[in-house]
Amino acid sequence: MQSNQAKIEALLFVAGDEGLSLNQLVELTGLLKPALSAQIEKLAANYAANSDCSLQIITTQERFRLATKQEFASLLQAYFEAPNVASLSHAALETLAIIAYKQPVTRVQIEEIRGVRSTGSLQKLLAFELITEAGRLEAPGRPILYQTTENFLNHFGLHSLKDLPALPQPNEEKGGSEQQDLLELFNETLQEDDSKVEEHKDDK
Repeated sequence: MQSNQAKIEALLFVAGDEGLSLNQLVELTGLLKPALSAQIEKLAANYAANSDCSLQIITTQERFRLATKQEFASLLQAYFEAPNVASLSHAALETLAIIAYKQPVTRVQIEEIRGVRSTGSLQKLLAFELITEAGRLEAPGRPILYQTTENFLNHFGLHSLKDLPALPQPNEEKGGSEQQDLLELFNETLQEDDSKVEEHKDDK
């Protein structure tokens, strides 16, 4: 049987950086507010007391979310040190492509296109300063909007987003989707960028 604390932990993990409000947690768990608040406090206390656990619960603008404890900051910084696009996973590159063509865009919108969770990819792209937060969408939960940065343009040799390859018109006979088209186009851009890097190495 699932404990209430385990349910809360699972929901906060899935919610990622956007977190969940008390009302959302009440609706999802079926607990009353006083009971839910007590469970959150117990879970937070368990995290704080367990030196083998790297997590904590933080509250921002009346929303709860999971985060790593402050003492792990240097370890995580080392992980993200000296980033480069070549070390990005295919999932992160897919996420970057969607943001490049659809910005500003929310995590949920990205996941609707990809069909899988994208929290980890977003965190890595933020750490690499290829994307940045661009405010919040005026919708329930006020989700974070993401857009590309000047660092993104510099890396791919673009003067502006207008230099990105244009998306083709939908072709029903081809059976492709706009999502597939933008990923294919972005992959072509990546390949072109890799070629430039190799040519630069050869010149040396």
